[in-house]
Amino acid sequence: MSAKYTDQEVQEIQDRIVTSLETVIDPELGIDIVNLGLIYEVEFDAETGDTLVKMTLTTMGCPLADVITDNIHDALEDLEEVKNVDVKLVWYPAWTTDRMSRYARIALGIR
Repeated sequence: MSAKYTDQEVQEIQDRIVTSLETVIDPELGIDIVNLGLIYEVEFDAETGDTLVKMTLTTMGCPLADVITDNIHDALEDLEEVKNVDVKLVWYPAWTTDRMSRYARIALGIR
């Protein structure tokens, strides 16, 4: 039985998933969730198309968690290979501003 995608194709799909996640903006900070460092891991199952996004939020109990989760689903629905999306909120390791990209730091005036 041959795999549906090569390892290189799976990596390209995961890269496109991350690129799509860059369109999801944290409503409070106005920066995308990738550059904020909220995405911890993306797992794509090449056989089923199931995609797991492990992420955190800037604060526990964030009232916008559902909005961000819905926006993730919307961002990934146009990717043909992605069939099902599961967003799992994780709290370890705890998010800190050290996870932010240089772009996000500059945009928010953080050194």
